[in-house]
Amino acid sequence: MNAQTISRVPVALTIAGSDSGGGAGIQADLRTFAFNCVHGTSAITCVTAQNTLGVVRVDAMPVEAVVAQIQAVVKDIGVQAAKTGMLLNQEIIFAVAQQIETLQINNLVVDPVMVSRTGAQLIDNEAIKTLCNALIPKATIVTPNRYEAQILSGLQIHSLDDMGKAAQIIHKNLGAKAVLVKGGGMEGNLRGVDVWFDGEKLEILTTKQIETTNTHGTGCTLSAAIAANLAMGEDLWPAVQQAKEYVTTALCYALNIGKGQGPVGHFFPLLQN
Repeated sequence: MNAQTISRVPVALTIAGSDSGGGAGIQADLRTFAFNCVHGTSAITCVTAQNTLGVVRVDAMPVEAVVAQIQAVVKDIGVQAAKTGMLLNQEIIFAVAQQIETLQINNLVVDPVMVSRTGAQLIDNEAIKTLCNALIPKATIVTPNRYEAQILSGLQIHSLDDMGKAAQIIHKNLGAKAVLVKGGGMEGNLRGVDVWFDGEKLEILTTKQIETTNTHGTGCTLSAAIAANLAMGEDLWPAVQQAKEYVTTALCYALNIGKGQGPVGHFFPLLQN
């Protein structure tokens, strides 16, 4: 029996860190790609020792190794979309931005992993400047959480109106084609409400609130799902809407594993049968 070859399978690339606990980062991105019918490729920027309780250690990959991974994938396989996650330091961010431009990688989703959903800063100020100046201007869409949007816009965000203003400022000042300010870190009825702005439309993206503490990897999963949908040929706004639906359903099947915050259930299609 001969193997069946599926031609012209869409390919997406994730440029991000490895999560040893499997809930976020490269691991979450590749599962998201797979369950959205896209072949996933990767360039690992850093290796973390972490679990559901937190991060124990982070080791950066050499810049040359990050660049080599990106080039190896793009020059042979090619990619229809890419996403960035944890880039960790200024040198890696600048190198990734250069490769995006040199290799003409389109449909770029930038998840600006700078601050956790609880407000803890994850990269230094110089790295943030490089992210703003070198990478975000190349983005098809940038997906900051509440605290990242505060840094990128210079606004304090407490309301839906604040989220909209921040999205518009980020779009105007940093050059991404579209901005999605995520509301996972908001409180009350705004928790999980996202705000989109593309220079013309300001849209509020809402879904049902899922009551679970197992939400590790939601940001990675959303940006990966957007990239997967773009690789499949979807227009940007529908790609975002479909990605939001995917994450919401994955939260319904969140995994109660470990002693802390478990991950979302990326493979919920298998669990529905």
